[in-house]
Amino acid sequence: MSVSSNSENWVRFARDRDTGIETIRAHFEGHAYDPHWHDTYAVGVTEQGVQRFHVGRVRHESVPGRAMLLEPGQVHDGLGPAPGGFTYRLLYLDPHWLRAELARLFEQVPAHFELSFAATLCDDRRVTRAIGEAFEALQDGEMRMLRQTAVDRLLARLTDHARWRTAPERLPMAAPAAHRAREYLHAHLAEDIGLDHLAAAAGVDRFRLSRAFKAAFGVPPHAYLVQLRLVRARRLLAAGGSPAEVAAAVGFADQSHLGRWFRRAYAMTPAYYRRRTKLPD
Repeated sequence: MSVSSNSENWVRFARDRDTGIETIRAHFEGHAYDPHWHDTYAVGVTEQGVQRFHVGRVRHESVPGRAMLLEPGQVHDGLGPAPGGFTYRLLYLDPHWLRAELARLFEQVPAHFELSFAATLCDDRRVTRAIGEAFEALQDGEMRMLRQTAVDRLLARLTDHARWRTAPERLPMAAPAAHRAREYLHAHLAEDIGLDHLAAAAGVDRFRLSRAFKAAFGVPPHAYLVQLRLVRARRLLAAGGSPAEVAAAVGFADQSHLGRWFRRAYAMTPAYYRRRTKLPD
């Protein structure tokens, strides 16, 4: 299996063809990731060292055996503050796939819901063991029945630490202008949008917009737009698009511009990600 590395840091990445679950095992010393977010759930475990990260303004530290449970859209970063860095393994679960699987497996799942974790960190050994078993089965390409069994066991353990909430509750109670601006960014993500233009579309001045947007979504508008482009880029790369084509499609100046932001957020190059995710024709 190929590894993306930089000095003492390394990343090993794979994607399961049946479920679309992406798995990553990585090691970092010092700075690991800039603040970013995913459109997937991320569940993982720290294997070695101290893994420090912020979710919004709250600082967390994960140590060996501790599970990390992140929801889509949660802004987080990564840092190895102690000598020797940290090593971890993580699974990315698509929300649409997860919703369908939970509804199929568990009768008690409400008809209209979104999964929410009770806490970001979890010391339940059953959860960490289930994450580890599912990770190994998926990244090692075990036979299909074994992979399915491991994933089902993981979903069962995650529900022990989950709560159900209706979809409208996901949106924070913030200024309507921030939500109008976010909708505009989603509709025009490939365009070179100025802050004045965005503020006009949201119906406020640029200073009020910047404050309201960060209060609502944890990052300023320009950082949100970059992450929005990166999320779209991941999907296009996984579908087989070349880095140059994808860079143009999502609004980056060129392939190297995409590559710089992609490495800062995910610690791997777009080309490496594409090789590990592209399905055969």
